[in-house]
Amino acid sequence: MAIRFGILAFPDVQQLDLAGPYEIFASAEGTEVHLVWKDLSPVRSSTGLWIQPTVTFVDCPQLDVLCVPGGSGINALLEDEETLDFVREQATRVRYVTSVCTGSLVLGAAGVLRGRRATTHWNAHDFLDRFGAIPTRGRVVRDGNLITAGGVTSGIDFGLAVIAELLGQSEAETVQLSLEYGPEPPFHSGTPDEASPAVLEATRRRLAGTRARREEFLSRRYPPL
Repeated sequence: MAIRFGILAFPDVQQLDLAGPYEIFASAEGTEVHLVWKDLSPVRSSTGLWIQPTVTFVDCPQLDVLCVPGGSGINALLEDEETLDFVREQATRVRYVTSVCTGSLVLGAAGVLRGRRATTHWNAHDFLDRFGAIPTRGRVVRDGNLITAGGVTSGIDFGLAVIAELLGQSEAETVQLSLEYGPEPPFHSGTPDEASPAVLEATRRRLAGTRARREEFLSRRYPPL
């Protein structure tokens, strides 16, 4: 029987948060990948790409892995009880419950992170403890059957780690080679520690709007500890 992956596909999802793991999961042998949402209407990613869900919450088959990607759209999900109920239910049934980037905040709102090590995008890392999580730096962080990934591109590393866990390192390496994943970034500005102060400040300004809206909601529902 195929290993079933379900990736949440919601309005304003960060496209690469979803597409990175999708490509890895779908490229492995013996897998089946579903894009899950409330209905089958196309959803528009945060950068404008339209994405087609393939199965609804109601019709979703038994999954082995649930993955929640991030993006500006997670602000709405943090108080969307229909989505949070789906995540809670799946978290009790799947072999692994996972997230990429700020998708971990949705897991937190669903109560999945309490007392567990987790990571997220660097610009949201300080929010994790509001959900009772143990904030942990890393591209991929595992705590039992909970696997969380850092920001956006870490979803590729995460996908390979999940495939290695389920199907072995050889299969993960075969997928890595088939996709020629051997990153050599032209600049070393991929983390706050590497970026120059000017680049870090410019990036914080660019992300300030989404962060402010998220902070406002979290301060109401999940005040700082």
